[in-house]
Amino acid sequence: MKRRVYLDHSATTPIDPRVVEAMLPYLTEKFGNPSSVHLFGQEARAAVDRARQLVAELIGAQPQELIFVSSGTEANNLAIRGIAERAAPYGRHIITSAIEHPSVRGVCQALEQRGWEVTRLPVGEDGLVRVEDVRAAIRPDTVLITIMLANNEIGTIQPIAEISHLVREERQRGHRHLWFHTDAVQAAGRMAINVAELGCDLLSLSGHKLYAPKGIGALYVRRGVQLAPQMLGGHQERDRRAGTEAVPLIVAFGKAAELARQELDARIERMRALRDRFERGVAERITDVVFNGHRERRLPHLSNISFRYIEGEGLLINLDLQGIAVSTGSACSSGTLEPSPVIRALGRDEELARGAVRFSLGKDTSEEDIDYVLEVLPQAVESLRRISPLYHRALGERAERSPSN
Repeated sequence: MKRRVYLDHSATTPIDPRVVEAMLPYLTEKFGNPSSVHLFGQEARAAVDRARQLVAELIGAQPQELIFVSSGTEANNLAIRGIAERAAPYGRHIITSAIEHPSVRGVCQALEQRGWEVTRLPVGEDGLVRVEDVRAAIRPDTVLITIMLANNEIGTIQPIAEISHLVREERQRGHRHLWFHTDAVQAAGRMAINVAELGCDLLSLSGHKLYAPKGIGALYVRRGVQLAPQMLGGHQERDRRAGTEAVPLIVAFGKAAELARQELDARIERMRALRDRFERGVAERITDVVFNGHRERRLPHLSNISFRYIEGEGLLINLDLQGIAVSTGSACSSGTLEPSPVIRALGRDEELARGAVRFSLGKDTSEEDIDYVLEVLPQAVESLRRISPLYHRALGERAERSPSN
């Protein structure tokens, strides 16, 4: 093992040392409960309020529109269940896409078992939802549309602003109980986000995707949107999410959001340049590869590639033995033997879906890291193909079709 290279930043990111420094006092001497009225409590309350302001600034929201939760998964659950249960008297129809994160797919399936109807929109080969499909799916009893801002496996950026425009048109026609949620967990810190420009009613965030610790997330809820709380027993978060606030994690999230906002342009430029360098190298060095998702409308840090004739899991293990960390899809569904439903939704066959690998760069990924991966990856692919019956059969078929024969 020559070096260790982490290319799985879509699964989680390392904590930025500046974030650790910001949160440490709230793990030690500043330990108060934000709900307490004494000085210790008010010190903690001020820290939570400051962090809320910083996270709000990252997405162009007002601080009072943010609910702190434990994760992006909880944010998605609160948004979808909260709207569905609150709006149930007006309708029980939800629209989503075929490539949502498991935390969205799972809660939609659970609601179906309780009597809601769910329409799952297909995507094109580029991974994009068609706005006209959204329009056609809206019914008088539709109460929620939930479509992610950027996909966690292929990085495709969906037309959220255009879908929001459809929702506003519906409301002007009298469809007052139709709401729009977007999962922005992968997008935050990797593209500019402004909730006013996006036009969404709810938006999910997660701290550990942008160099904060695991265990903290947030849900943006536009002022005036009412949802049924899922955690009961206290008045925290304006009665929307009961439970004593995790002050150290919230402070860390705030600092990470502040750094992401300040450094966003530089991070995007750096990651995009390295990703493009990586993809050029792969295309030059390895045959029979397919790049998944839209080639332009995508996040700057992510590359999803299908390698024909091999299993993605095998390649992952081979690379891991050489110090390179990648993934074969969503970290939340790792361990499953099924091919990625996201890749299958693009129209890829099962072979390509099983051979898909996600490479996701971070703000500190270096050129040397990319060069090392480009040195190791072709050898790893070749070694797996040498023992693949599919590969040898394909070589035989090509030989038979050769003009020399």
